[in-house]
Amino acid sequence: MSKVLVVYWSGTGNTEAMANAVAKGAQDAGAEITLKSVSEANSEEVKAYDMIALGCPSMGAEVLEEDEMEPFVSEIEGLVSCKKIALFGSYGWGDGEWMRDWEDRMNSAGAVLINDAGFICNDAPDEGAIAECENLGMMLAKS
Repeated sequence: MSKVLVVYWSGTGNTEAMANAVAKGAQDAGAEITLKSVSEANSEEVKAYDMIALGCPSMGAEVLEEDEMEPFVSEIEGLVSCKKIALFGSYGWGDGEWMRDWEDRMNSAGAVLINDAGFICNDAPDEGAIAECENLGMMLAKS
């Protein structure tokens, strides 16, 4: 059975809803899921998983959340080489620059992005976005 770690930061609940959908999709595909907010996660866990989903909304000038998620991502960059990664998050402005920057960081760290690009949705995820997140989780679990 594949094991998937889903780690997210959410300020308004949008990215948390996306994380729950990613976890559901992976679980429906037969994976064993560990779902945690970034404040509960640590780099040791990242070492133990080959498949990881990371979620964070766009903050400020299109950057990752700076108090918890950015330090976590910086800490795990040296641990994600050859790991299968799915990225996701919501935004309220901009054009997704934060996600493109995040994708570049993970690619540079040697991670294997399972969807070539992170999945983003504007504001609260609607039914279509939730279905996309579930699909992302399924793709990760089967990768």
